[in-house]
Amino acid sequence: MAMDAMQVEATSVERNIRRWLERAVIGLNLCPFAKAVYAKNQVRIVISDASTEAALLEQLGEELVLLRDTPADQVDTTLLVHPQVLQDFLDYNDFLDQADALIDAMDLEGVLQVASFHPDYQFADTRPDDAENLTNRAPYPTLHLLREDSVARAVEAYPEPDAIIERNVATMRELGVEGFRKLLAN
Repeated sequence: MAMDAMQVEATSVERNIRRWLERAVIGLNLCPFAKAVYAKNQVRIVISDASTEAALLEQLGEELVLLRDTPADQVDTTLLVHPQVLQDFLDYNDFLDQADALIDAMDLEGVLQVASFHPDYQFADTRPDDAENLTNRAPYPTLHLLREDSVARAVEAYPEPDAIIERNVATMRELGVEGFRKLLAN
C-alpha cells in the first residue's frame, strides 16, 4: 500500500530533522548533551500536522503531558516540528509567549521548558545573516521540549557550560551561512 502525500511529507521532514541533529547539533557538538540521549533513542521527534496556531498549542499541551508522564529513560526530550504553521519568524517568536503561558497554566514551570529553533532564527540585535543565528536554525520551525532536571544534571556535569555558547558562535562564524547550508544539504 502506497503512503499518502501527508505520510511522505512527514517522512521527508523527519529525515531532514534527523540530518540536522546528526550533522549540526551532534556533529558540530552544538549541544554536547544531545549525543547521549539521541544514541539511546530518548529523543522523541513529532512531526505536527497542525496548520493553525491553536492546533499547534493543543498538540504542544499533549506533548508536554506525554513528556511529564513518561520516564526520562524512555523519552528524555521531544522535538515538536511544525512545518505548516509559524513559518514567519516574528509570528513564531510571538508564539513562544503562548508556549510559556501554557507551561505555567499546566503547572510545569520548573519541570519542563521550551527551547526554540526556526529556519530564520534571529537573536535580538543581530542581522539576519549573522553567524550566531545559525546556532538556533533548524530546517523547520521546532519547539524543543526539555526536562529541567535533565538540563540541570547535564550542565552540572559539563565543565564550563557558559563556554558552550561562545564555542558555538565561533564554530558558526568559521562555518558561515553557506557552509551551514552545505552541511545540511543531501
